[in-house]
Amino acid sequence: MIKEQEYKKRRERLLKKLSNDSIGVIFSAEPATRSHDTHHPYRQDSNFYYLCGFKEDSAALLFLKSKGKTKTVLFLHKKDKFIELWTGERLGVKEAKKIFLVDEVCAIEDFEKRFKGHIKGKKNIYFESSSKKSVVKKVSKLTKDIKAKHDIVPLVQKMRLIKSAAEIEMIKESINITAKAHHRAMTMDKIGKYEYQLQAEIEHEFKVNAAYSDAYTSIVACGNNANTLHYIKNDKLLVEGELILIDAGCEHNYYASDITRTIPVNAKYSKAQKELYNLVLNTQLRIISMIKPLVKRSHLQESAEKLLTKGMVELGILKGDYKKLIKENKHKKYYPHGIGHWMGIDVHDPAPYRDAKEREIALQKGMVLTIEPGLYIDKNDKSVAKKYRGIGIRIEDDILVTKNGCENLSHHIVKTVDEIESLSFKF
Repeated sequence: MIKEQEYKKRRERLLKKLSNDSIGVIFSAEPATRSHDTHHPYRQDSNFYYLCGFKEDSAALLFLKSKGKTKTVLFLHKKDKFIELWTGERLGVKEAKKIFLVDEVCAIEDFEKRFKGHIKGKKNIYFESSSKKSVVKKVSKLTKDIKAKHDIVPLVQKMRLIKSAAEIEMIKESINITAKAHHRAMTMDKIGKYEYQLQAEIEHEFKVNAAYSDAYTSIVACGNNANTLHYIKNDKLLVEGELILIDAGCEHNYYASDITRTIPVNAKYSKAQKELYNLVLNTQLRIISMIKPLVKRSHLQESAEKLLTKGMVELGILKGDYKKLIKENKHKKYYPHGIGHWMGIDVHDPAPYRDAKEREIALQKGMVLTIEPGLYIDKNDKSVAKKYRGIGIRIEDDILVTKNGCENLSHHIVKTVDEIESLSFKF
């Protein structure tokens, strides 16, 4: 778990980024309505959680900076036995003071009154300027006379780009649970089952291992369904002889994992499936081997496109000189997406990819990103040999950038043809 001292250091780092004579505020997530008067399970705002680790709604974190002096104030709900009867126990102001290393803890009911007092004399306001939260609109009105308005969100997101040792351990815990889920999917008898049944087996493994939420809606796509990149219907029969693209990862203690494996329904890859699979796998292994500090993601992307395009020419999927094909974007038909993305508290961590001058940010020690090359050949694409049609393959792992290279945090999730076939025969 992340210790309170680490949250305190994060808040101190943020305060250093604020101008003098400033006030900053960030709010908790608002409950999301599922239908009429029922709600989705509550999930804290990622930036708010990153700064304090508090999981309740109707909370605010205030940052004050004047003449070199700083102060942090956490606002949260008071204890209320009647409300708690319906929605569960609240921490309350008294207990929060014992836990959180902030300068002051106050009731959220007093937020507006205290905020009005704190903004007097302030020249800068940092808040979630683009947020649709109702409380943000109220803050905007209260600070209408402060001309220097800044968005606090990019400051926090940039901080999230480099993971601490504790965060890396949290991500590893999430990946370890996801590994069990993918191995469960590989080992079970899939013939005659439906995609949603396989999804249920995967998410069952999440929950029995204390990962109460998936990091995103699981993709369980059999056959041509895999050629829809964000396929989440998961309602078709698992057909013998076809492949299943499984893109599934859990969220454990607010940290995500994001893993994709493409496995056969009947535990054995056909020759054509194996050819495409090994092309994607070898590309992924090569790209991972290139990861180290100062390398740019655009270089990884270009290298992946080159390797996949050359491979498709060799298999007869594309015809011509691979350089010309890439220049004309012919490969995009079969590999339309990026090589990967940042990952952390959010599965697609919203940390920046470019700096303030729009220069691409190179890889640095402590960054975590996915590497996920793929090939997608539609069943109706008559320009490709019939044996390859209807096959969609993606292989994805979660990679930590280290001092001199990288570490594949999900290396223990099997992915070679021999490993998957061997594991699949255990059912």
